[in-house]
Amino acid sequence: MAGLWLEEFDEGQVIHHAITRTVTEADNMLFSAQTMNPQPLHIDRHFAAGTEWGEPLVNSLLTLGIMIGISVHETTLGTTIGNLGMTDVKFPAPVFHGDSLRVETEIVSARASRSRPGQGIVEFEHRAYKQDDTLVASCRRAALLRARPEAEATT
Repeated sequence: MAGLWLEEFDEGQVIHHAITRTVTEADNMLFSAQTMNPQPLHIDRHFAAGTEWGEPLVNSLLTLGIMIGISVHETTLGTTIGNLGMTDVKFPAPVFHGDSLRVETEIVSARASRSRPGQGIVEFEHRAYKQDDTLVASCRRAALLRARPEAEATT
């Protein structure tokens, strides 16, 4: 288990995730096909060449998924019960094939659940940057997490 227990999150803590990821054309095509998104801006190089971008854009939901996925190992792997929601999702700059993403996560809040003993809610703010440090995505995510089991807390 690599994730953190509820008690290990501190408001204001920033985690700079070790994993980075280069997004490929194959990633973008497969994700767009799997999610049934026929937007030519993502899947048609010739169409995209005639747009202001001049090349295909990476599907923004793929960017969102990679951003949150990169964060999992160092935050919620093995300790999450489930996502409660995502808000304030923003894509301030485009991602193109060949861009490499890095992610940081700030802990906005962490509290014990009032109705579910041994569990709590952590609110994360995830931010993804490409190789030139341009912010390309951000979102707030609330997750229901396990508190440290009593057996481990007392040893």
